[in-house]
Amino acid sequence: MSLDERKRNKKNKKKNRLIFRSAVLAILLGAVIFALVNNLQQDNNIYRAGDQAPDFKLEQVSENNDLETIQLSELQGKGVMLNFWGTWCEPCKDEMPYMEELYPKYKDEIEIVAVSLDATELVIHRFIDSYGLSFPIPHDATGEVKDLYKIGPIPSTFFIDPEGEIVEVVEGALSLESLEGHLQEIRPAS
Repeated sequence: MSLDERKRNKKNKKKNRLIFRSAVLAILLGAVIFALVNNLQQDNNIYRAGDQAPDFKLEQVSENNDLETIQLSELQGKGVMLNFWGTWCEPCKDEMPYMEELYPKYKDEIEIVAVSLDATELVIHRFIDSYGLSFPIPHDATGEVKDLYKIGPIPSTFFIDPEGEIVEVVEGALSLESLEGHLQEIRPAS
C-alpha cells in the first residue's frame, strides 16, 4: 500500500468516525428533547392552598365507621382533613390519637379522612383496632390518590374547606394544638 493510499484510508476512517459520532450525538439530543417535552406535558400539578382539591373515590376499610366508600365531592359542605399515612410511619402513629380525640367533637362539621398507603388491609385493621380509630380510613391500594395529590413525605395532610378548596397543606406530624387550630380554620360558617 502506498503512502497516498494510507493517507486516504486514514482520512476516510476519520470521516466515518465523525459521521458516526455526529449520528450518536443527534440521537442522544433527540432523546433528551423528547424526555423534556414529555415531562412538561404530564400533569405535574402540586396542589397548594387556594387550589380546588381533586376528587377521588376509595373504599373505606374501618369497621368502626358507617361509610362504605369515601368520595371527596360527596363531603362538600363539610370541612375535610385529608391525611395520608402508613402503619410503618412513626410520626403517623404519634398523630393518630390526636385525630381520634378531636373527631367526636368535630365530626358533624368536619370529616377526618385518613388515607392509608399500606400494602395490605390486614395491617390497617390491626392498627385501627390497636388505636380504637372511629373516623373513615380508606385504603389507597393502587397509590392512585397518592399520585393524584403528589404525596412525598408522610404524614401529609390537606385541610379542605366546605367548598372544596385547599386551605392548608402540612407535611409532617401535627400536635394536638396545631391540629385543632387547622380544624377551626375549615369549619363551615355558622
